[in-house]
Parts: sequence; structure tokens; C-alpha cells
Amino acid sequence: MANFKGHALPGSFFLIIGLWWSVKYPLKYFHQKGKKMQLSHHHQRLEIIEAVIRILFSVIGILAEQFVPDGPHLHLHDGSHWVKLMNWQHATMYLFFAVSGVADVLTYLVTHVPLGVDRLLMAVAVFTEGFLFYYHVHHRPPLDQHVHMLLLFALFAGSGCLFVEVMVRDNFVLELFRTSLLILQGTWFWQIGFVLFPPFGTPEWDQKDEGNLMFITMCFCWHYLGALCIVATNYSLVYCLLTRMKKRGEEVIGIQKLTSDHTYQTALLSNSDEE
Repeated sequence: MANFKGHALPGSFFLIIGLWWSVKYPLKYFHQKGKKMQLSHHHQRLEIIEAVIRILFSVIGILAEQFVPDGPHLHLHDGSHWVKLMNWQHATMYLFFAVSGVADVLTYLVTHVPLGVDRLLMAVAVFTEGFLFYYHVHHRPPLDQHVHMLLLFALFAGSGCLFVEVMVRDNFVLELFRTSLLILQGTWFWQIGFVLFPPFGTPEWDQKDEGNLMFITMCFCWHYLGALCIVATNYSLVYCLLTRMKKRGEEVIGIQKLTSDHTYQTALLSNSDEE
């Protein structure tokens, strides 16, 4: 992660999953609201596919941290010194998300696995990420520490939300709140990359300038506002799409019913004429 690409990679992973959640949860909410039923096999299949993708993302992250040219290549200690502990910490973060994905798959495939285990292990994974980052930036310049500390607000809030979901499952408001935090996490990883490792030859940030600290704090608020706007926009788009599909379905059913009634009345008239 000690470069721009290393922050853009996890940021992209979290952003992709967050955008998917901002569509998936409104779809599930309107489906359950309309039919008053539990998750269908179709939704369960989507949950399993999503979990497998999360596992794949995590494995890619672990391999990237371990086997980049200057990575530890699975060596933790060389006999006298620790080897690339920063890479090991990042790989540990990905490992917990992989375990969370496995728990999701087992929850939907194995009937005797308690239903809340998937949310519990996801909460543990997010908490572990925050725990690692808290002890990740000591003795670094003030701006470096600050951009990482701001990330902890999203991580610990997301972990707390997931712990509540263990007991209050399928709460739509909590799911949207968690989604907004995940999108924030994804965009903020990109922001950290731009701040600490400016790409395209842009000037470096002054790591000790207090004005930069104030601006980046305000920027974090803007990121979360953007995340809320994304969630609200996707919610509205899903609602409009489903409403339009429902109206079209009702129109088709109405036309079929009208045609059926007309055919029935024609048959009655034909029979009466023959008599």
C-alpha cells in the first residue's frame, strides 16, 4: 500500500461492493415489501455470488501485498528482523474479509449455521481493519496520521452497525447506513492515495501544514455527503424502475383480461345466435 496503486486497489474493492449494496438492498426491500415474504432462492443465490466475489477480492489483495516485487513473499522474519510488517498488516486485513466471505457462503448453504454469524464475522473484519489502522500510523507526519484516523470513524461506525445487525437483521435503514459507510471507505482510500502519493506529477502535500489538516477534515465530510447522495440516487432509480415495470405488468394483465372477456362475450353471442 505504500504507493498510490496500493490505496486505489482496496478503495476500488470497497467502492464496487458499496455501489452494489446501494442497488441490492433497495431491490430486496421493495421485493419483500410487495410480497411479504423472506428471501427467495434468487436473492440467496445473489448473496452467495457476492460472498464469492468478496473472497476473490480478498485473495487478490493478499497476493498483491505478498508477491509484489518488494513484498515479503510469505517471509515474516529473516532471522534478525521482521520482514515488511506493513504488507503483513494489509494482508491480515484482507484475510479477515476473506473469512467473512466464507461465513456468508456457509450461512446460505449450510442450514445449521446460525443466521447472524455472517454479520458477526463481517463486523469483526471491519473492526480488525480499524484496529490495524489505529496502530498503523504512529511516528508518521501529522497529515498522514490524520487521513488514516478519519478513516477509523467510518470503520468503527460500520463495525458497530454490523454488530447491531446481528440482533436486528434485515433492517433496511441499517443496511443503507452501512452501505453509505462502505462507499465512504472506498472513496477515502482513493483520497488517501491522492494526498500521500500524488499521481500524474502533481505537487506533494505539505504534511505539517495545519491548513491541509483542516481542509482534509472538511473533505472527509464532503466524501460522506457524496456517499449519501449515491445511496439516495440509486434508491430512487430502483424505485422508479420497479414502479415502471409494475405499471407495464398491470397494463399487460389488463389487456389480457380485456381480451379474454371480449372472447368470452363473443362466444356467448355466437351461441345465442345459433339457438
